[in-house]
Amino acid sequence: MLDFERARLHILDQIKPLPSELVPVAEADGRVLAEDLVSSLDLPAFDYSAMDGYAVQAADFSGEGPWRLAVTIEQRAGGVAQNLRAGSAARIFTGAPLPQGADSVIMQENAERDRSDVTFRAAPRHGSHVRRRGEDMARGALALARGTRLNPFRLGLAAALDRARVCVARRPRVAILCTGDELRDAGSPARLGSIPDSNGPSLAALARRAGADVRVLPRSSDDLEATRAAVRRALAESDLLLTVGGVSVGDHDVVKQALEAEGVILDFWKVKIKPGKPLAFGRHPGGFVLGLPGNPVSAQLTLCLFGLPLLRALQGDARALPSVVQVRLGAAIAQQPGRLGFYRARLENGVALAHDNQASGAATSMAQADVLLMVPADSAGLAAGAVADALRLDDL
Repeated sequence: MLDFERARLHILDQIKPLPSELVPVAEADGRVLAEDLVSSLDLPAFDYSAMDGYAVQAADFSGEGPWRLAVTIEQRAGGVAQNLRAGSAARIFTGAPLPQGADSVIMQENAERDRSDVTFRAAPRHGSHVRRRGEDMARGALALARGTRLNPFRLGLAAALDRARVCVARRPRVAILCTGDELRDAGSPARLGSIPDSNGPSLAALARRAGADVRVLPRSSDDLEATRAAVRRALAESDLLLTVGGVSVGDHDVVKQALEAEGVILDFWKVKIKPGKPLAFGRHPGGFVLGLPGNPVSAQLTLCLFGLPLLRALQGDARALPSVVQVRLGAAIAQQPGRLGFYRARLENGVALAHDNQASGAATSMAQADVLLMVPADSAGLAAGAVADALRLDDL
């Protein structure tokens, strides 16, 4: 039984990023760059006005004001920069190229227009309200590094750099196989002893958030041969197979046998964490397998802690692991030493309050949580007011 960090690092050490592909910038949200994005132009590409107003030469404002200048040209956004003669002003609009000969812009609120002339009562500071070519990013500069996960703001930068397509890692293909004769689809007719399958929808949503293409397979029964057949088909069509349930030691827990019978090499199948101890990790020629526990909290938590970093690593994500934050406890937490404890908690005014029900089958505790509090394996608990390490669920 491995400790948490050793198990997680062992998984990540096995991962090589998937092949890359070119996709349109408009379709690249959430994808991970597979190459450095280097600027092929200056940003901005030319000097332009940051305000509606008047472009002038600061040298024309000598002596005592006010200063009255003739307005000789109008410079609009999208036009070619015109020539401004000394001693005159150009009417200019936000985003318009700065006229040749001008070096400053005076806001229209600080100007008094009178037909073909304009009067200024304060001299401009040289370069005021002008955005210079390349001041945001120079040609040849690194705009976004390989391994960056794209978001709407980074897509905006790529488009500003005139990129129509970007090179990103292929999405990992994930197959989810839930097992158990007791499971049925949520909303389907109930039968005695059955429960709705909450793991399929939840785990699929988590994997998609990490950038995966996900298929939830038809559920397998607790029959070994049927489970072997389902595993065989899934291994042929996925980069990561997530099995749910059946990895413990019960008489009807057949997933571990089915995986090994289909050639999966299991590196470990227990981790010293609570909840989520019965976690299996395996390899086969076409990809990887994570055998998750069947209890909903244990399945969700182990996918967050191990599966999502694996999926990010497959995409070459430079931030495969979530950041650990520190929070202050609003109440004490007690635990039996021996396993690293993850406790679901909500945040109220910056204080973490652990959920009353920490059972591995309590779906409410994850649904109402903001963070996972981490209590060290050798600890009997933490006192109220103590500072604890935590993982924000939004960051997982």
